[in-house]
Amino acid sequence: MSKTNSMEDTSRSRKLEAFDRLLTIMDELRENCPWDRKQTLRSLRHLTIEEVYELSDAILEDDLEEIKKELGDIMLHMVFYARIASEKNSFHIGDVLNSVSEKLINRHPHIYGDTEVQDEEEVKQNWEKIKLKENGNRSVLSGVPKSLPALVKAMRIQEKARGVGFDWERKEQVWEKVKEEMNEFLDASNTGDQQNMQSEFGDLLFSLINYSRFVNINPEEALEMTNKKFIHRFKLMEEAIARDGLSIADLNLNELDQYWERAKK
Repeated sequence: MSKTNSMEDTSRSRKLEAFDRLLTIMDELRENCPWDRKQTLRSLRHLTIEEVYELSDAILEDDLEEIKKELGDIMLHMVFYARIASEKNSFHIGDVLNSVSEKLINRHPHIYGDTEVQDEEEVKQNWEKIKLKENGNRSVLSGVPKSLPALVKAMRIQEKARGVGFDWERKEQVWEKVKEEMNEFLDASNTGDQQNMQSEFGDLLFSLINYSRFVNINPEEALEMTNKKFIHRFKLMEEAIARDGLSIADLNLNELDQYWERAKK
């Protein structure tokens, strides 16, 4: 055995030991800690969602140390769910890991089989087609979680539709659709029909998200960047107003605009 392989084996061994340590701690907590004993699949759900958002924040901040911590928290939750399920004689963590391993092997026939692919797009199309067969020919969109935030859900719907070939061919076509939806929203706005306006505005947002895919922009990340930019500038504006001995509540819109323009520089 080469020195490199020996080092890799040691690294794998340490990773397995670390995972085994977590499993042992989870067993001990579940058996001995009042809070951990009380938890159920449902009681952990909202905590898991919170942890995922915290991981998302760390990723956007490119904070690798924080990413490590948040991944640990999420890993704990995964182990926790599996432990609860094992108590119900449903499945255990080994079943979870074997299940995802089998899924990955099955959905990568270009790696573990004799299928040939030309690029990433073919890989994604094969993935969706294989998944459709696995699900017993249920809808391609059945795998989109109902509780996803609307913007993220729109992205996933469009990606899944593209995976089976249902998509625009060129970005210019999509942009024409954006303009069409904008005009329809403006027409609805002129009527004052609130329900129709909301419907048309949803169509406009959906088409903009569609266009973002064709220009390689993640709309969720783009919107979050704008949110952060607005927050930063608004705080600068507040600080400038405070330095001048004024209160933001006492200023009119024109005065606020002047402070806003200063904050943008």
